Amino acid sequence: MSLLAVGVSHRTAEVRTLERLAVSSDGMAKLLDELLGQENVSEAVLLSTCNRIEVYAVVDAFHGGLADVTSVLSRHSGIEVNELCEHFYVHYAAAAVEHLFSVAAGLDSMVVGEAQILGQLRGAYADADEAGTVGKTLHELAQQALRVGKRVHSETGIDHAGASVVSEALADAERVLGGLAGRRALLVGAGSMGGLAAAHLRRAGIGEIVIANRTPANGDRLAAALIEEGVPARAVGLDRLDDEISATDVLLACTGAMDVVVGVDRFHPGARSGPLVVCDLGLPRDVDPEVGAIAGVTLVDLETLQHRLSSAPSALDTERARAIVAEGVRDYLAGQRSAAVTPTVTALRRRAAEVVDAELLRLDSRLPDLDDSIRAELARTVRRVVDKLLHTPTVRVKELASSPGGAGYADALRELFELDPQAAAVVSSPRTVETEHGGGNR
Repeated sequence: MSLLAVGVSHRTAEVRTLERLAVSSDGMAKLLDELLGQENVSEAVLLSTCNRIEVYAVVDAFHGGLADVTSVLSRHSGIEVNELCEHFYVHYAAAAVEHLFSVAAGLDSMVVGEAQILGQLRGAYADADEAGTVGKTLHELAQQALRVGKRVHSETGIDHAGASVVSEALADAERVLGGLAGRRALLVGAGSMGGLAAAHLRRAGIGEIVIANRTPANGDRLAAALIEEGVPARAVGLDRLDDEISATDVLLACTGAMDVVVGVDRFHPGARSGPLVVCDLGLPRDVDPEVGAIAGVTLVDLETLQHRLSSAPSALDTERARAIVAEGVRDYLAGQRSAAVTPTVTALRRRAAEVVDAELLRLDSRLPDLDDSIRAELARTVRRVVDKLLHTPTVRVKELASSPGGAGYADALRELFELDPQAAAVVSSPRTVETEHGGGNR
């Protein structure tokens, strides 16, 4: 079993291709189930964000696993495999681990160092776990990736400005409007992206925030949180969009819907006098691209940001972040190699216990009248001697196995003692999901 990563991102494809590959929250479980139903796939996690779609899978074989994953993505998107292959990047084994850790650290993001990816990765893990497509390998991998990502953001200045796609889009809005202080903002969508946008708008001194959301309770919840922070806010239904657009200065849309939510028909000429900035961060698009042709409207979308940020300079602490990622990869791989030898060590200790039990049973038959206290002390002594003899070699074989190419030491141990590690009972520790700020994302 090995790890396979297959993905398409802002680095390899235009937004129109990413849109076709995007997975809705309702379709996530279905796609994960289809991945797990493939012949060579035993575990799967799907990461779908505004600028990447990636599958992390535990596969039996590289070529078979790659064929399985690409065929599923092809069926989902309606794009032929040959066309998709022009945009895919593929990582296998250790390279796949390194890629995931780099993603978690924000090193592969459109805005280098953005921290939002950690929440998105946590959500992707939670979705896969709920769908039943996560096993021991991807559980441990995801937790280590989250730890590495959090360490990068806490130990480096890579996200010192809190940069994200949201902040970059709103920076454009500030430039067009001459500032956001006292302005009115309309958020279409009350999910994590909407919450992040609200936080940026609050810090910019926005005058009022209106939240338009499909589910009223979610809009009300975000509005209430903003009011508690001193920002005038209210929630409305999507049926009020036309009126709210006419009265707003900046609109930010990210709903997770698979169809356009904000069409040209919602904009009424003459209904407003000042400029309007529309930020479309949905994937697929939430706003009809033709909106950008309306007089007085400036459209900022993922395609705009992709072209501008592709040449943006990296954060000053990028090299330190890369070093943390490399260290995390080394530790993870060493841990996996060390864990691989555990069944052999367990088999060796079980073999020793069987030999001790057999010899003590033979002693009982030879000396049936031996005093019980002496018999018990002899048993303890023999077991202590065996434990001490085994301690150093079992500790050492784990240490040696953790180094590259260390699997040969476990092989030698199995050969020397004629061990069958498959017969050893493997006990796994309880699973604990890494969380941030007190909770996971379910």
